[in-house]
Amino acid sequence: MKLVLPLLLCAAACAQNPDLVVYGGTAGGAMTAIGAARQGLRVTLLEPRDHIGGMVSGGLSRTDVGRREVIGGYALEFYWRAGTAYNMIQHLQDIAWLPEPHVAEAIFRRMLHDAGVTVVFHSRLREKDGVRKRGTRIESITMENGATYAARVFADCTYEGDLMAQAGVTFTWGREGSAQYGESLAGVRGETPYHQFKVDLVPRDAAGHLLPEISPGPAGEPGAADRKVQAYNFRLILSHDPANQVPYPKPVNYDAARYELLARYLEAVTKAQGRAPHFGEVASVIAIPNQKADVNNNGAFSTDYIGHSWDYPNASYARREEIWKDHEDYTKGFFWFLAHDPRVPASLQKEANEWGLARDEFPDNGHFPNQLYIREARRMVGEYVMTQKDIQTDLAKPDPIGMGSYNSDSHNVQRVVNQDGFVRNEGDMQVAVKPYQIPYRILLPKKAEIENLLVPVCFSASHVAYSTLRMEPQYMIIGQAAGVAAAMAVRANAAVQDVDTAQLTRTLVENGAILEYQPDRQAAVVNRFKSHWPPAPAK
Repeated sequence: MKLVLPLLLCAAACAQNPDLVVYGGTAGGAMTAIGAARQGLRVTLLEPRDHIGGMVSGGLSRTDVGRREVIGGYALEFYWRAGTAYNMIQHLQDIAWLPEPHVAEAIFRRMLHDAGVTVVFHSRLREKDGVRKRGTRIESITMENGATYAARVFADCTYEGDLMAQAGVTFTWGREGSAQYGESLAGVRGETPYHQFKVDLVPRDAAGHLLPEISPGPAGEPGAADRKVQAYNFRLILSHDPANQVPYPKPVNYDAARYELLARYLEAVTKAQGRAPHFGEVASVIAIPNQKADVNNNGAFSTDYIGHSWDYPNASYARREEIWKDHEDYTKGFFWFLAHDPRVPASLQKEANEWGLARDEFPDNGHFPNQLYIREARRMVGEYVMTQKDIQTDLAKPDPIGMGSYNSDSHNVQRVVNQDGFVRNEGDMQVAVKPYQIPYRILLPKKAEIENLLVPVCFSASHVAYSTLRMEPQYMIIGQAAGVAAAMAVRANAAVQDVDTAQLTRTLVENGAILEYQPDRQAAVVNRFKSHWPPAPAK
C-alpha cells in the first residue's frame, strides 16, 4: 500500500481558513478530522510530531477490541480497510484487527487524503500563551513556529490535553478516591493478583539501599486518592524472521544494575517453579502478520516502566522529552539485558534472541516505536464525568455516540515495599464491564469555560471509567462523533454544548455507528462500506 499524504506548507493551511482545527494526529484525531470533513467542513489537522495514528500506528497492533461487535462507524471502516489491505477475503473474513504499524498509518493517511483534510506536521502548540480566547470562545491557536490558526471549532485530540489545559478547561489527573464518585475500584488498590511478584523478594541490597525500580514511599491506604499515573511503555514490534530483524540496540547509558530486581526475580521464579520463565512470561508476545509480534508488558517486571510516568501529564515540554527518553532507555536496556546478561537463564535468553526489531517498521526512528504509550494523562472535568456506574450498571445514555466493552484496565501505578517487607506492585485493575453506551457529554467542557472546544481523547471520566474508555477503537468512535458534532455546531452557529444530540445520534447511525449490542449489526455496517468504497489494493 503506497499512499502518501502531501505535506502542505503552513501558509497554505492558514489560507485554507478552516472551520475546524484538530490538534493531535492520534487515531482519535484522525477520525475527528475525517468525520468533520465528510460532513463538508474545511478541516486542518495539526500534528506535533511526524506521524499519524498515535498508538495504532505506533506499536499497538494487538487491538484492544473487547467485544468487537460494539465497534462500528469509521473505526470499523478502518479495520475493514486493513482487511482489504491483507486480502482477508481469501480467509472468508472482512476485518483485520491486528494491522502492522506501517499498514495502519497508510490507511489513516489515505482516509485523510480522500476526505480532503489538510495535515500539517511538526506543529506543536506554543508552550505558553498558545491559545487566544475571547470570552468563552477560542479564537486562534499559535504554534511554536509562529503559525497561527483560527477556526470556528477546535478539537484537542492529543494524549496530553495541552490545548484543553491552556484554554482554561478544568481537568484532573491521577486517581480519585473511592468516596469522590462512590467507586469501589477507585484510588489505591488493595492486593492485586495480576502482573504481581510470584515470590517474595527482599527489596534492598547488602548495604540496605532500595534496589532500582522500587519507590521509597508507602503505597497509601486502599481507596485513597493520589496524583500518580499508571505505567507507560513502548510497544515494540519484533520480527521472528531473521531476514527482517535488527538486533536489540544497547542504550548509550546502559547499566545492568538497573535490572538487579529483574535478575533476582528470574532466579527466584526459576527455583520456585522448577524451570526458567519463557519469553512470553516476561513480555506479552502477540502475533501479528508477517512473522511479527506486538510486544507488551507481562508479569511483575517487564516493559512497563512503573513509577516513572507520574510527572508527565503536567510537565513542561522539556521535562516530557526527558521522561520519553528515559522510557526509551529503560525499554532498550530491558531487552538488551534479556538478550545478553549472564544472569538470565539460558533458555530464556535463547528465546529472546530468536527475535529482533522489525526492520520494516519505524525506519525513520531506528526501528523503535515512534509513540510512547501514554495510557492516561490529563482528564477533563466537563459537563458530565463518566464513572464506574456508567460502565457497570447505568449503561444506557440519552445522548449515545458509540459503545465500549473492554475491561476496566489500569496498569500498575507503583512498585513499593509492602508491610511484610517484600516487593509488590500496586495499581493493576482488570475488571470486566458490560457493553455500555458512550455519552456525547464526555467530550464537552463546561459551557461557562469554553463553548467551541471538543476533547475526544482527554475526555471527562474518572480514572476507573477512563481505564476502559481509553482503548484506541473507542478513541476513533468518539473522534468520529466529535467531527460530526463540530459540523453541526458550525452549521447552526451554536456552542458545541447546544448540538442537537438526537440528530447527532441519527447522523452517526446513518454512518455506521453501533449503539446497541447486536452481534449481527456489524456485518450490515461492513456491507455498507463495501458498497461505498472499492476494496483497497492487497498488501
